Amino acid sequence: MNRNGPISLGTVEPDTATDPVCQMLVPIHAPPGGRSTHNGTIYHFCAERCRRRFQRNPERYLSSHGTAGWTEGPPGTKYICPMCPEVESDRPAACPKCGMALEPAAGTTDDRPDPELVDMTRRLWGGVALGVPLLVLAMADMVLPGMPLMHLFGVTFWLVLQALLTLPMVLWCGWPLLVRAWHSVRNRSPNMFTLVGIGVIAATGYSLTMMVMEFVSPSPSHVMPQAYFESATGIVVLVLVGQVLELRARRRTGEAVRKLLTLAPTVVKVLRTDGREEELPLELVEIGDRVRVRPGERVPVDAVVIEGTSAVDESALTGESIPVEKVPGGGVMAGTQNSLGALLVRVTKAPGDTVLARVIELVTAAQRSRLPVQQAVDRVARWFTPAVVLAALVTLVVWMLLGNAVGGLVCAVAVLIIACPCALGLATPLAVVVGVGRAANRGVLFRNAAAMEQIATIDAVIFDKTGTLTEGKPKVTDVTGDDADEVLRMAAAVERGSEHPLAAAVVAEAEQRGLTIPTAEKVEAVPGKGVRGTVNGVLVTVGTAAFLKECGVIAEASGGLLVGVGTRCIGRIAVEDSIRATSAEAIAELQAAGLKLMLVSGDRSETAKAVAHAVGIQEVVAEALPADKHAVVKQLQAEGRVVAMAGDGINDAPALAAADVGIALGTGTDAAKTTAGVTLLSPDLRGVAAARRLGIAVGRTIRQNLWLAFGYNVVMVPIAAAGWISPVWAAAAMSLSSVSVILNSLRLKA
Repeated sequence: MNRNGPISLGTVEPDTATDPVCQMLVPIHAPPGGRSTHNGTIYHFCAERCRRRFQRNPERYLSSHGTAGWTEGPPGTKYICPMCPEVESDRPAACPKCGMALEPAAGTTDDRPDPELVDMTRRLWGGVALGVPLLVLAMADMVLPGMPLMHLFGVTFWLVLQALLTLPMVLWCGWPLLVRAWHSVRNRSPNMFTLVGIGVIAATGYSLTMMVMEFVSPSPSHVMPQAYFESATGIVVLVLVGQVLELRARRRTGEAVRKLLTLAPTVVKVLRTDGREEELPLELVEIGDRVRVRPGERVPVDAVVIEGTSAVDESALTGESIPVEKVPGGGVMAGTQNSLGALLVRVTKAPGDTVLARVIELVTAAQRSRLPVQQAVDRVARWFTPAVVLAALVTLVVWMLLGNAVGGLVCAVAVLIIACPCALGLATPLAVVVGVGRAANRGVLFRNAAAMEQIATIDAVIFDKTGTLTEGKPKVTDVTGDDADEVLRMAAAVERGSEHPLAAAVVAEAEQRGLTIPTAEKVEAVPGKGVRGTVNGVLVTVGTAAFLKECGVIAEASGGLLVGVGTRCIGRIAVEDSIRATSAEAIAELQAAGLKLMLVSGDRSETAKAVAHAVGIQEVVAEALPADKHAVVKQLQAEGRVVAMAGDGINDAPALAAADVGIALGTGTDAAKTTAGVTLLSPDLRGVAAARRLGIAVGRTIRQNLWLAFGYNVVMVPIAAAGWISPVWAAAAMSLSSVSVILNSLRLKA
């Protein structure tokens, strides 16, 4: 297997495929029974008879063998295993490592019943229907000694009747379990189904042997030979119970992605240049199209309002409960809910590149990722199944040496069943999937599971100022110079190409005054310092006093944005930014948790200290360049601290990348969001504390799950080896351990 990347199912058996009817391996290039195509997927067959049976009812065989537990997606859809994310396939199939049905990697809006769950449930009820009469027959002699029916028909008939109930139970109800056990052996990847398969086959095989021996050498009519048909069927029923509960749990953990996928409408009303309104599928909408959003409808794409006013509910994406007022020039996001006003918007991003699409991508990727602790669990699990098989063999040998081979076989089967590592396999991934889904519902996106684990351990948080603690929408409050309008015109010319909030404020003020903004050439932004460019052949520099001096401009003033033309400073622009209403509350919550907090800003010292004092931060580093912010992160890490950095600008990207956990605001730049491990869809810093609490809760749940899984095996395996529990009760205990892990993980959604 490829340890450096995804495991493709095509690399497991490169020249063979599995017949979906009989599960035999057949050559791909020349299958003896030919091929058949269903929903765009080619299937290969061992014989013509299997191909005809498949063509009559494909879904029966696909769902029966766990190879199409989900509806096939469109061409190009990738499928992954929910518990082994490194396993990928271009078609529905069973995971070669754990046996689970692969799921579409990008999630699905399909809210219909899961075919695999339906199939497993049907098999479970069939098993109960066959298992109850079998249990009555098997226990009749124990409950009613000297039962007349047994004496009337004889012991042989009694055993044959049990076998007739057991074989369809094992071969139909338990067939998916046996197939997965075979796949685990064939792929040399032992798992829980390996142990289940061995246990069921051992119990059934021993019981059939006893039945055959009864034909060869009948026992006295009052003696019932030991057979364990009921144990085999009980194992199948109880494992199916665990599978049904697990599938239901997995269905619930996908609710977050399905909810996000259904936010954007699939049909968009596009307004053409001739005034005609045309309905188009969402995927056909292009950047620049004008789209009509009526009252009560959801916004289909990321766009800018060009006509109309309304309030838009963005809570589904940002977690902000108060609708946001939208006017011409304001941006709207796909998946948000329009209220009473009609809007005409112009599409600014392709449907696959919207904020909503990015949220879905991050959530699904994070749910598939693995925690670092999972590596240790995987190492243990890799040796767990062989160790259990060895323990079962030792149990059998010890009992044989004690003169009770039959009892040894029963105890060995019980050890195999009770030690099934399904709870161990679910302990970490299920908690991660639930945690990521819950975080997404709160507007917190984790890039991967490692970020979720790491944020629980942080003890220091560094905050940027502009756009993080403050609104990031500064306004020009004063312009000084011999010609204030000329100062503003020159500054706006070079700032127009920048995405920095201060640049936007300068340009907005110039436009509001009705000034004609000249075109600048060779514009260069220097993060943390300023911007420069050529206007009408003359160098124009805007930024700090140090930056202007560095560019050869004589500047005696300080504070605000200084504007230089050529070598002369012609004026100063004062800009103010308001503090976010929730910043002080967020800082107080983090301080109460005992975290070290710092404000590191590129702004001048007086402004940075004023903002820090207003929100309650004691330590301030001002006039910091991107390299300085990076250095502060490294310094704290050298002191042994686990550092989180919260920022939203390009100049924050180096520090976000260097921090143990980078936290970007969804309103920030792409550079910030690309380098961060956590993204807050809403610019509300209370999300930092919420993400930390959730990381702690997920870590606690994982530890509890591992204790439940390991502790159960430590206690129950010796009990099974000693013969104090039968295989049936072993299967019940095994299912109970998986159920306990599932329920403990789902508590995170409460």
